[in-house]
Amino acid sequence: MATSPYRTRRRALRRWPATGALGVLALALGTLQSVVEPALPLLQRELGTGPAEGALIGNVLLITGAVITPVAGRLGDRYGAKRVLVRLMAVVSAGGLTAALAPNLPVLLLGQVLQGVMVGALPLAFILVRKHLAAGASQAAIGLVVALFTGGSMVGTLLAGPIAEGLSWQWMFALPTLAVVAATLAVARLMPHDPPVRSEGGIDWPGTVLLSAALLAFMLGLVTVTRDGGVPPPAVAAIAVAVAALTTGWVVVERRAASPMVDLRMLAKPAMWHACVLTFVLTTSSGMVLLLLPQLFAVPADGYGFGAGTTDIGLFLLPGALAGAVSDAVGGIAARRFGPRAVVVAGTVVTAATMIALASLHTAQWQLVLAKVLTAFAAGAGTTALLAGTATAIGTKDIGIATGLLVVTRVIGVALGAQVAGAILDAGAEPMTGQPAESAFVTAFVVAGLVAASSLIFVRITRNGAQA
Repeated sequence: MATSPYRTRRRALRRWPATGALGVLALALGTLQSVVEPALPLLQRELGTGPAEGALIGNVLLITGAVITPVAGRLGDRYGAKRVLVRLMAVVSAGGLTAALAPNLPVLLLGQVLQGVMVGALPLAFILVRKHLAAGASQAAIGLVVALFTGGSMVGTLLAGPIAEGLSWQWMFALPTLAVVAATLAVARLMPHDPPVRSEGGIDWPGTVLLSAALLAFMLGLVTVTRDGGVPPPAVAAIAVAVAALTTGWVVVERRAASPMVDLRMLAKPAMWHACVLTFVLTTSSGMVLLLLPQLFAVPADGYGFGAGTTDIGLFLLPGALAGAVSDAVGGIAARRFGPRAVVVAGTVVTAATMIALASLHTAQWQLVLAKVLTAFAAGAGTTALLAGTATAIGTKDIGIATGLLVVTRVIGVALGAQVAGAILDAGAEPMTGQPAESAFVTAFVVAGLVAASSLIFVRITRNGAQA
C-alpha cells in the first residue's frame, strides 16, 4: 500500500522537533567546547600552572576530537547513528562533570579528554538528518546544526567570564554540561531510531589508540622539557624515543589496516600532501596566536599587559570568533574564484605581517583585537580553501578519506602551535613573578610570523616543481 503525500508530510513535520533538539545539542556542545580559551589565564592561576601546562587543557580536547571524528561516522553506520550519538554524549557529560569537579590539573585534563568526543557528534547528526529528512530539507537542517555549533562557540566565549567570575570556574563547565544532558534526553525521545548499515570495513581501534598516545606523549614532552628549568637529557631522550616509537607503530598499523583511520596512501597524491603541509603550517601559526593573545591580555597592567579578566578577554576575542566563522564561507568562494594557492598566499601574507607587526606594536588592546580578527580570518579562509581545493582535485570516492586526513592535520597543527607558544612563554618567565617577560611574547610573535611565512617558500617550491 503506497504512502500518501499527506502521511509523508506529517511524518516529516514530526521529525523537525527532533532536528531542533539536535540543533540545541550542537549549541550546547559549541558552548562547552569554547569556554576554555578566554578563561585559560584564570584556570592557570587557580591551578597553579604555567602557559605550557595550560595549553594542554585545550589541546587534549582537540586531540580526542581529531581521532574520534573518523571513527564516529563508521560507528554510526554500523550500530545506528542515534544509538552511538547518545552514548557519546554520555561520555561528554561525564567529562563535563569531571572538569567541573576537578581539584587539580590532571583531573581537569581527564575531563577535557572525555569531552573531546563531542566532535564526533557532528558527523552523527548529519547521518541522522540525511536519513530522516528529504534531500532539500536535510541540507537546510545540516546548515542549521553547523550554524548553531558555531554560534555556541561564540556563546561560550562570551559567557565563560561572567560565569567564572560570578560563580566559579567549575560552573563554567557544569552549566553547558547540564544543557548537553537535557538536549541529549530530548534527542533520545524525539529522534526516530535509524537502522544500522552493513559495513565492509572494521573500526581501526589500534590506529586510534596509537595516534592518541603519540600526540599526548608529544604534548606532555613539550611541557616537561620547559618546566622548572627543564629535565635531564636522558629523560628528554626517553620522551623522544617514546614519541618516535608510538608514531612509527601508528604508521605501520595504518599501512596494514584494511580500513585505516587515516589512509596514509592518500599522501602519495601531490594534491593531498601539498594540502596537508600547507594546512599544518597555517594552523601551527594560528594555534600560537590562539594561546598568546589571551595570555597577553591577562598580564597585569602594572607591567606591559592589560590586566584583563575573563569577561573582558571573552569580549576581546569575540570579533575574532566572528571573523573565523565568516572565513569558512569566504574561503570556499575564494578558492573557486581565485584558486586555493592564491587564497593561501594571501592568508599567509596577512598572518605573517600581522605577527611581525604585533611583535613591536602590542601596547593597546585594539591592536591585539585587530590581530586576532586578521589572523582568524586568514587562517580560516586558507584552510577552508585547501579543503575545498583538495575535494575537487581527487576522486569522489576518496573525498571522505581526504577530508578526514586534513581535519586531523588541522587539529595537530593547532595543538602543536599552542603548545610551542606555551613553551616559549614558560622558557621566558621571570624568576621572581613567574610571569612571562615581554621579550618572550615578542619572540613568540616573531616565531608565529616566520612559521606562517614558511608556507610561501613551500608554495614556491611546489609550483616550480609542477612547472618542471
